[in-house]
Amino acid sequence: MAVHIRLARAGAKKKPFYRLVVADHRRPRNGRFLENIGTFDPSKDPGQLVVNRERLDYWRNNGAQPSETVARLLKAAARAESAVAPK
Repeated sequence: MAVHIRLARAGAKKKPFYRLVVADHRRPRNGRFLENIGTFDPSKDPGQLVVNRERLDYWRNNGAQPSETVARLLKAAARAESAVAPK
């Protein structure tokens, strides 16, 4: 079973809100998922990404592949986190 970490859309019309979910790649975008591991709110400036790092690491260590969009968001969040961290 190929498992992907991807975004599932929620929220109202013209006001998107996304859940970061772990799902079988054959399931539809908003279909059944294995676990909800975070959220992404693009209406904030910049977009607000909240992730349960422990569960993200667990799934990635067990072979789950992030979608292109999720990989880009995680990379940007890591970059922002390292810029804020004291040296």
